[in-house]
Amino acid sequence: MNGVSSAAARTEIYARTARVLHWLTVILVAVQLPVGFYMSYRGGTLNVWDGLTNALYSGHKVGGVLILLLVLWRIAYRLSRGAPADEPTLEPWQRLVSHLNHWGLYLLLIAVPVAGYIGISLFPALDIYGFKLPGVVAPDKDAAKAVFEIHALLALAMVALIAMHVGAALHHHLFRKDNVLARMLPSLLKR
Repeated sequence: MNGVSSAAARTEIYARTARVLHWLTVILVAVQLPVGFYMSYRGGTLNVWDGLTNALYSGHKVGGVLILLLVLWRIAYRLSRGAPADEPTLEPWQRLVSHLNHWGLYLLLIAVPVAGYIGISLFPALDIYGFKLPGVVAPDKDAAKAVFEIHALLALAMVALIAMHVGAALHHHLFRKDNVLARMLPSLLKR
């Protein structure tokens, strides 16, 4: 058995449920980030408050709540079912950085929507397509501005960790030619 086949035999892939939750999160975040930046640009920079801007803000709020619920489900699933063993070809430092990146992403995938929800509660801007969300804090527009700035900074930190995560996965797939990416996309498993 050659080294590639041996590595493929030892590679453990994520369970189907974990993979589905991962890719649903990817899709939601891939929509949420540009919508968030564009709505902020329209409302904050251009000061355009029309039906489109309001729809973007409402959609962003819905997306944030969905991401928060999905990520809480992902974490509960991971804590109850565990994760597969690390890819056997990883160096110890790569395992450490990978684990820090994953848990950093989980933390930010919770912190960003929580900060956003606190911000809309403080503003208050709790309407979503005519439905009113419950507020979690008393209104305070000055505090809302600070929380929205934190929300934006956390989102930018998340973009940085996502870039690192995607970059590492592509580096492993294209250059190291191991099975790191195949753990989430089993059709790429190298035999």
